[in-house]
Amino acid sequence: MSLTLMDKVRIEAIETQAVIGVYEFEHEAPQPLVLDLELTTDFTRAFTSDDLQDALDYDAITQHVRAFCEASRYQLIEALAGGIITQVMEHYPVDKVAVTIRKPKALTHALATVWCERTRAQMMGQE
Repeated sequence: MSLTLMDKVRIEAIETQAVIGVYEFEHEAPQPLVLDLELTTDFTRAFTSDDLQDALDYDAITQHVRAFCEASRYQLIEALAGGIITQVMEHYPVDKVAVTIRKPKALTHALATVWCERTRAQMMGQE
């Protein structure tokens, strides 16, 4: 039996905004969003190299995801989550991405949160 070792990076409380929502009034201006990312990869080489090239650049990923959100227009938080997962997988060496999106102003007296997770194989239609 083989054991696949995987490591995780969490980037939490990414503040961004997007034009998002199903109601017409939600399309008038960007709304605040708070994101968490969990990225699964293998850091075995980084353990010994101590080189950023063998790890994930948290700042670059954060800036990429913020720019993607700010330029996007979606109706559903779930669709935005899929877009974020796609972007991260297309640009960074990760095997799995989980994203949590909180839309603080979506509900009165409650917090709307969506959590999605996909592997690279699932995104390529192999699972």
